[in-house]
Amino acid sequence: MPVDQTPQQAARDFFTDGLRNAHAMEKQALSIMQPQLNRLEHYPEVAAMLDRHIRETEGQIQRLDQILEGEGGSASGLKDMTQSLVGTMAAMGHTVTSDEIIKNSLANFAFENFEIAAYTSLITAAESCGAIDAIPLLRQNLDEELHMAAAVHDSLPEITRKYIMLSASGQRADI
Repeated sequence: MPVDQTPQQAARDFFTDGLRNAHAMEKQALSIMQPQLNRLEHYPEVAAMLDRHIRETEGQIQRLDQILEGEGGSASGLKDMTQSLVGTMAAMGHTVTSDEIIKNSLANFAFENFEIAAYTSLITAAESCGAIDAIPLLRQNLDEELHMAAAVHDSLPEITRKYIMLSASGQRADI
């Protein structure tokens, strides 16, 4: 960032970089959720939740592309690829645990809250640099993340009970 910038120029640079980061973050989210969805056996409610949010995430990426194009920029292929790889590795990391569904649920809740924080910051940056047209699209992404975070949070007790019940009966309970 150049030293002699106005606050609005600094906000614009931060906003544009934040959009690229959010785009990569959503690519990472897809690379985390899709493998989870493909592995689920005993948790249809989680599968339905992930399936819905995968479609929302694809829409979020489209909205971010739209904002980036309006800003005269584009997504960072390197950031997207790196974050997708990180997401794939994170998803694979839980497959070797005996409580994969629990670990995935906890990680999903944490990731949703990270996304909420990212969109909250992006909206503030959009306000600061005058990117008013971007705000409704970013709010839509934020609202979807808030809804998913609440859904994951609310599902944790039932997932935990089901995991314990399946484990106690000698059934495979991890996915």
